[in-house]
Amino acid sequence: MMKRRDFSAICSLSAVGAASVLAAGLPNLAMAQGGPVEGKQFQRLSQPLPVAPGKIEVVEFFWYGCPHCYAFEPVVQAWSKQLPADVSFRRVHVGFRANIKLHQRLFFALEAMGKEEELLPRVFSAFHVERLSLDDEKSILDLAARMGLDMAKFTAAFNSFGVQTKSAQASKLSEAYRIDGVPALGIGGKFLTSPAMAGIQGQTETQHGQQAVAVADYLIKLLRSNKG
Repeated sequence: MMKRRDFSAICSLSAVGAASVLAAGLPNLAMAQGGPVEGKQFQRLSQPLPVAPGKIEVVEFFWYGCPHCYAFEPVVQAWSKQLPADVSFRRVHVGFRANIKLHQRLFFALEAMGKEEELLPRVFSAFHVERLSLDDEKSILDLAARMGLDMAKFTAAFNSFGVQTKSAQASKLSEAYRIDGVPALGIGGKFLTSPAMAGIQGQTETQHGQQAVAVADYLIKLLRSNKG
């Protein structure tokens, strides 16, 4: 997990091999030793958050530039596509500091254009494969142009009040969940887990990710049974 204090010193991490992980084949790793333990593999929020009725919401908190988020993405992508109908999933980009707030605006601009899901691999690649410096508006606009976006529409979205509002809401949600590092998963407005919390020392990044989604499955079942 990348902690807030670590964001000024980023090392690259390869996610080679993680793309082959399929959610259907995830081992029930979190249950191997009697099930997840509160305070270890997951945390309960001291103040539950208001949630929309009808579905259990899972929120992935992440940052495009985080190497651990890059490694986690193939695992959470496969897992999220096989969630039951009563579970919703969405990503929320954090905004821990000034340059990351620019990346947050990039995320919500792409989302507003209906392009975020499609272009997520290319944005991650720009950070972690091409090692591009994307810490000012010009570099982000250059990336958008390279990805073939309609620049008038992208620029309008990037600077829009709607994107500013979504970014502010995302930062408030991150604070409400007490996010101090990414990647992390917020479950149903009540629980928080992450690869760093759920994983075991000595495991690979992919195994940590598998542990995290297995813990998330456990918490979803707990909420569904009204025992959470």
